[in-house]
Order: sequence, then structure tokens, then C-alpha cells
Amino acid sequence: MTAGEKVAIVTGAGTGVGRAAALALLAEGWSVALAGRRAEPLEETAKLAGEAGGRALAVPSDVSDPASVAALFAKTVARFGRLDLLFNNAGVNAPGVPLEELSVEQWRAVIDINLTGAFFCTQEAFRVMKDQDPRGGRIINNGSISAHVPRPHSAPYTATKHAITGLTRSTSLDGRKYDIACGQIDIGNAATEMTERMAAGVPQADGSLAVEPRMDVTEVGRAVAFMASQPIDSNVQFMTIMATKMPFIGRG
Repeated sequence: MTAGEKVAIVTGAGTGVGRAAALALLAEGWSVALAGRRAEPLEETAKLAGEAGGRALAVPSDVSDPASVAALFAKTVARFGRLDLLFNNAGVNAPGVPLEELSVEQWRAVIDINLTGAFFCTQEAFRVMKDQDPRGGRIINNGSISAHVPRPHSAPYTATKHAITGLTRSTSLDGRKYDIACGQIDIGNAATEMTERMAAGVPQADGSLAVEPRMDVTEVGRAVAFMASQPIDSNVQFMTIMATKMPFIGRG
């Protein structure tokens, strides 16, 4: 199978990490279904790919809605004929307020998209990948540095990202018999709209505010494309890519 025949779904493809990953995959010859809540950013991602954008399919989707997820996968297979890669990237955060002040609705919104949405997409990917010919495929989950350590006032987001690690491991195990590989990329301080506040200083564990270094999100896209490029009998189980000087390793 040539790279041009490979098909991916990228959720959250309209901005940030999802856009960077989609552009990297398109540049390497993949056909990519671009999933996200709003059509306009998805169409902009396709335009940014230049001529390769002709292999992109914008599918406005809500990953927290199982019917919307099913439609996303059906449209992808109808257009491209199969599915070789799912990048579970869609995610949101809750307001950075004390844990006890979070509303039930704020908690559930993060859980529904970051965790349940990834599960719905994984289910649909299994249904497609185990029955296609050639059988199998790959799933990559966006874990985040928050899959390892929390930031202050981040309970919902951190809980979902720790849970994504469990989903990654379970998917890896349950996918073996179907030739479905699953890995996780943990990203730290990629320069996206979500991390712009870091330039002005963000709360640290000791109660202080500190400006944190960020890294070019293009490098994250390239890392996802590398994970996706592995033959099906090889898997990058966990990868961490982060701004070299971000305060994660060590004590600050």
C-alpha cells in the first residue's frame, strides 16, 4: 500500500495540534477527513494544505455525540474506501477555577469531549478497521503532559488525560487480534491558541506566576506523522514531545 492510498481521520482538525497533524499527513500523501465542530476552520485547514487539500474532506462533527461520530466514519469510508489512522485529538478545558467551584456542567463538558468522545471514535475505528481488507490500522491518542502531572486548577482536564492513558493501553490490548495498533502522544506547551496565555504567565504549583517557553506546533504535527508512518507490526506506544525548557522535568 502506498502512502497515497492511506486514509486518516483527525479530530479537532480546525486549529492547533489537530491542524498541524492534518497538514503533516496531507503533505506526506495521506487522504484526511478533517473533523471538528465548525466547518470554516476545517475548510481553512484544507486550504492551507495547498494542492494536497484536494485529498482532504471536511466533516463538521461533535465527538460527544455517538450519532455524529458514526456519520463521520461513514462519510470517510464512503469517500476514501477505508481507514488506516484515527488521531483522537479533539479536546477542551474547563475554566481555571478552584476545584470546588467547578459546576457539574463544566465537569461533564470536558469528560464528554476529551474522554467519551475519544472512546466513541475508537469504537467506530474498530468497527471499520477489523472488517476492511487489508485488515487493521492505527489509533493515536493525544494524551498531553497532563497525562503525567497536573497544573493548578485543572482537575477535569487532568482526569481525562490520565484516563486517555488507560484507554490507550486497553485499545492496544484489545486491538491486537484485529491488527489495530494504538499509541499516545503527550504534548507539552505547543504554540497554539490554547497556550497563548503562557506568554503572560500561568500559575505554578508553588502559587507563583511564570512565563513558560513554547514550541512550534509544526513539530508536533511531524511527530504524529512519524508515529503514523510505522508499519503495522511496529508501534510507538508512548511519545513525549515538549518545549525543551518548560517546567516539567525536575523541580521547576
